[in-house]
Amino acid sequence: MTSPRPLDAEAASGPIDFITVMIAGQLFGIPVSMVQDVFIPRSMTHVPLAPREVAGVLNLRGRIVTAIDVRECLGLPAREGTGPAMAVGIEKDGEAYGLIIDTVGEVLSLQLDECEPNPANLDPRWRVISRGVYRLDGNLLVVLDVDHILDFGRSAQAA
Repeated sequence: MTSPRPLDAEAASGPIDFITVMIAGQLFGIPVSMVQDVFIPRSMTHVPLAPREVAGVLNLRGRIVTAIDVRECLGLPAREGTGPAMAVGIEKDGEAYGLIIDTVGEVLSLQLDECEPNPANLDPRWRVISRGVYRLDGNLLVVLDVDHILDFGRSAQAA
């Protein structure tokens, strides 16, 4: 299994903007440069024999989007709650994806040199999809490695 790319591979120094998302009460960050849109997934269609991370597919403004259950990627239980889930739209290699998350927060501009390596006690499932962490006023922001999350198909073929 490969380790995630460090954040400093994207830029030598300076700030980077993250859209913050909450999943099971944990704060995560996704680089804004990767985000196409944010939407509420509706009318999702199950895909037989798809990897477990694939929640289904949906039609978003005439485009087929593969919905990825980030809770499944993190080894968390299924979402419970009354409000609708949200999704962060990502495009990779010409394909559209929606990362299913609980809620979307604000955009934070953080300094690359303040990003710390993953803590040794971070769950191994989280460690492989995290590119580092930021310590924020009593909270830990885990930076998601979106490329690794979207590599589910190739990972399954290698297994």
